[in-house]
Amino acid sequence: MKILSDLESKIEELERQMTEQANLSDYDKIHTINKEYKKLKELVGLRQEYEKTIQHIKEDEELSNSDDPEILQIVNDELPQLNKKAERLERKILSMLSLSDDKAGNSVIVEIRAGTGGEEAALFAGDLFRMYSRFAENNGWQVEVIDKSPTDLGGFKEIVFILRGDDAYKLMQYESGVHRVQRVPVTESGGRIHTSAASVAVLPEVPEEEIDISPEDLKIDTFRASGAGGQHVNKIESAVRITHIPTNTIVTCQAERSQHKNRELAMKILKSKIADLVRQKREMKTASQRKSQVGSGDRSEKIRTYNFPQNRITDHRIGYTAYNLGEILDGCLEDLFDAIQAARAEEILDEITQL
Repeated sequence: MKILSDLESKIEELERQMTEQANLSDYDKIHTINKEYKKLKELVGLRQEYEKTIQHIKEDEELSNSDDPEILQIVNDELPQLNKKAERLERKILSMLSLSDDKAGNSVIVEIRAGTGGEEAALFAGDLFRMYSRFAENNGWQVEVIDKSPTDLGGFKEIVFILRGDDAYKLMQYESGVHRVQRVPVTESGGRIHTSAASVAVLPEVPEEEIDISPEDLKIDTFRASGAGGQHVNKIESAVRITHIPTNTIVTCQAERSQHKNRELAMKILKSKIADLVRQKREMKTASQRKSQVGSGDRSEKIRTYNFPQNRITDHRIGYTAYNLGEILDGCLEDLFDAIQAARAEEILDEITQL
């Protein structure tokens, strides 16, 4: 991988900066340098492991011409595993190189809404929420539900939550879009396969000071929090709905029993949504004609299909297919996320080389 050799000078430069007295006395600067160095140090370790694996593959390929049956058996057993390991390491390296976004922080807001498919779509929205929640648990992240509209069968018409943890935005940023499921619904007695969908939107949580919203532009309503089926579960009006009048952006929060806390959370989400609208307008003005293969995060873009009869998951943006749907829905998203970010990294590298 040619790109890896270009990192040497950057690593050496960071090591030099870490020893400079001027930087040691500047907390913010040394924190930034250490963070970048930590990432590159991990990258170097992956690179060394990758190079050792490639060398091992070359040695086995040379031994494949041997007349010794035992050696041939060893080579035949090792080569498929080594090639698979090399591919995984390459995806991991490229995924690390793909992170060049200043929004790549440790908190992300996720909205999941049931689409076409009625109750089955709501159940699928619940599956997606559990999938992300289990992935978050596996990574030591916190999950905070902000708003939800549950159904009687255990699904969600809509659910909004915050994921807090290391690299949350880096790993979740490409999940926005339409997720489609193909399976026999629990409500279907004839055993026919139905196709339903749910949309996912992912927003980075923005700092409070980044977006300034005038109080005159807000309409704030309060109401009682609701449970499954729409019944009220609180006797007081603790839930909050905030409407940003200029953009007609509406945010609802009923996660807390305190109206004050719900208002704070709703404002946090509203600011992230307004920041995203500003970003979209800016990108529309400056976007090139070439569209990203991975996608822009448009909710209307169909990005993935979950096929239960075939135990298959397919990401349509990058042509990724795997037959471990159960593991995916149980939160084992590492390989999928590596492949998506590797594809994005390759796009970025292609764009750079074309400049």
